[in-house]
Amino acid sequence: MQEKRPFISWELAEDFMAAVFEKHGVPESDAHICAEVLLESDRRGIESHGCNRFKPIYIDRIRDGILNPKTEFEIVKETATTAVADGHNGMGMVIGIKAMQLAIDKAKAYGMGMVAVRNSTHYGIAGYYATMCTENDMIGITGTNARPSIAPTFGVENMLGTNPITFGLPTDEDFPFVLDCATSISQRGKIEFYARNGMDTPSGMVIGRDGTALTDSEEILRGLNSGEAALTPLGGIGEELAGYKGYGYATVVEILSAALQAGSFLKMLSGIGENGEKIPYPLGHFFIAIDTEAFMGADDYVTKPFTPMELLARVNSQLRRYKRFMERLGSTQISRTVHTIGGLELNEETVEVTVDGEPVKMTPMEFKILLLMKNPGRVFSADEIYERVWNERAVNTDTIMVHVRNIREKIEINPKEPKYLKVVWGVGYKIEKQA
Repeated sequence: MQEKRPFISWELAEDFMAAVFEKHGVPESDAHICAEVLLESDRRGIESHGCNRFKPIYIDRIRDGILNPKTEFEIVKETATTAVADGHNGMGMVIGIKAMQLAIDKAKAYGMGMVAVRNSTHYGIAGYYATMCTENDMIGITGTNARPSIAPTFGVENMLGTNPITFGLPTDEDFPFVLDCATSISQRGKIEFYARNGMDTPSGMVIGRDGTALTDSEEILRGLNSGEAALTPLGGIGEELAGYKGYGYATVVEILSAALQAGSFLKMLSGIGENGEKIPYPLGHFFIAIDTEAFMGADDYVTKPFTPMELLARVNSQLRRYKRFMERLGSTQISRTVHTIGGLELNEETVEVTVDGEPVKMTPMEFKILLLMKNPGRVFSADEIYERVWNERAVNTDTIMVHVRNIREKIEINPKEPKYLKVVWGVGYKIEKQA
């Protein structure tokens, strides 16, 4: 089927959604956060969780009085590495960002951090929060329960939510590795997408009360609300294709999203009161941040032989990381404490970089890599890398030993919000000729 739909700019979509959120009582900064998370889903091609959910999942629920436009994020219990938070049925995206940022802060201090949340609401794509970790060179894990949609293996009643389990891992490429998927074959949002475009749902994704597969998308949506239809777990109907595995994973996510925070689960998340009235969906989430630095150690070295091409790939990857860092800072002026720079040679122990008017001290190595970063897209030869970064010519370009050492310097800046944002410098390389 050929698509026939209009397209608008990202800016127009964000401005429109943020304005409507604000009109419905969401504070300005929170409104832009909610719009950004929804649009990020569309940017990643996950149309089931993007702006198509803007009205039915958020605006309509605010109007129905079951979603709080003003988010109260309350810490009910906290340790050095863990926390339990109550979202009081506020905006799930705002709650998700605050919870993952708290986990990241704890991981930076102690290596790992975990935050469990109760009484939250739909928080958009889980991958958004895992990516918050990868942007800080951390591993991120998150999951959430949801209103009952999945039937257990050999069952036909919707009991479990689609319950995604999501991982984000940093890489040395321009992008992280992120796995973001539900524990069901499909999600309600995908069925809505099929229905909106007049498409049937593929057989095996949904089971009816009689145990047969349903394909009529409109009928499925009605059946999911009435209990006459249920999504199937990963693996499908029965055990022939191991549907019990998806059922098991969904159950694990349900437990982690409810037990640790003493939250709601299963039929308690139906959104229907005792008298059939609409009530909030008090969802639970969990957020885990793991600092990879806690495993390498600041002063540890990793030694590995590299060919010249492998070396170039590693160094150019590092330059891309610095480029992304500079883009996030926006306008940045660089000043130095030395009297003369002499090309790229530095004689002082430290160099001072001004970020938004605040001085930040960095090592000559960091400054040199920063200067190299000023040449985005350029490929440097091994000789140039030696000369420009380490002030010496390459002697043996056949095989090189690279000692990877962490030379991080943390910067605290305050771009928009009262909370500080920690940005971490990357990894520098010390090169020696192979013995």
